Amino acid sequence: MADVAGDDAAEGTAVYFDGMSNRRRTVRLTFADALEIGEEGAAAVRWAYADIRRADGAPGIVRVACVSAPALARLEIRDAAVAAALLSRCDQLSAAHIDRRGIAKIVGWSLAAAASIVALVLFVIPLAADWLTPMVPRALERRLGDAAEVQVETLFSDKLCKDPAGQLSFAKLVKALRDAAGLESQVTASVLQTSIPNAFALPGGKVFLFSGLLAKADGPDEIAGVLAHELGHLKHRDSIRELIHNGGTSFLIGLLFGDVTGSGAVIFASRSLVTASYSREAEEGADGFAIDVMHKLGRSPKPMGELLLRVTGKQSGTVPSFLASHPLTEDRLKRMSEEDAPPSGPPLLSDDEWAALKAICKS
Repeated sequence: MADVAGDDAAEGTAVYFDGMSNRRRTVRLTFADALEIGEEGAAAVRWAYADIRRADGAPGIVRVACVSAPALARLEIRDAAVAAALLSRCDQLSAAHIDRRGIAKIVGWSLAAAASIVALVLFVIPLAADWLTPMVPRALERRLGDAAEVQVETLFSDKLCKDPAGQLSFAKLVKALRDAAGLESQVTASVLQTSIPNAFALPGGKVFLFSGLLAKADGPDEIAGVLAHELGHLKHRDSIRELIHNGGTSFLIGLLFGDVTGSGAVIFASRSLVTASYSREAEEGADGFAIDVMHKLGRSPKPMGELLLRVTGKQSGTVPSFLASHPLTEDRLKRMSEEDAPPSGPPLLSDDEWAALKAICKS
């Protein structure tokens, strides 16, 4: 390049962003009565020297903006001589560069985008999950359940309770519940030895009962109600629905906070299913299913609520019921107590069978 600083018609090159797209352009700079930014095949853009302001840039790069150009338009100059030629002509480099209309537009669009994502998370994704869940093939659901079962076996290796008499009693109880529930798919159930008082179901008909919950139960009807609740999750395919919902939500939240390729957007299906936490609506639906199943068996659903209260204790006072993400135990017990009725069906297990089930982890 010729003596840029001393030639009124001198030229140089720079990198240009027009503020309308993220396209990087290599342009020709002409220092005339105004800075002319030229690109082959396009009309030159003129920046008045008095409108040019310095912008933040990396070391070794002179970066400038223009108050009369689009708010995001930038020039990046790497050649020191070209940069000197431009800077020598600009006497307002350090003046404040505030494009209030541009800033307002950016803030407005950002708020609109955030509001759209919030609306999608709260309304659209739940509806989409409800719509998509019935379309998930049963074969895929079984494969997801198999993958999640591997996680369970890793977490609870050598914890499977195998006492033969206890297994027979457990199988009898599960079969009675499955028949009353009208489940089309086969149900396999196991008891895992752990002090955690819990039970959960995986896609494909896999149910796990923790011995910690069994130890706190006073009778088979209590355990039957809990298992019927888990069968309700299977019947309603809640695991798949929550997986779709949480996956979409995580992606959008990642998008909102700029983490679409990071951990916030990545959902490991098997781990999500093992640690699944259902929504309030799903839990209430599974409770309703359990109540219906217990009625079909001629048994009361109230013992299930009593077992849950025994395990969790009272939850009121920690958060108002209408704000809780899950139904409070007291509310669940109240609902099941309202559905209480004298037994009209035979006991689900005999005393000896119940004792065998309680001892299923002893061998």
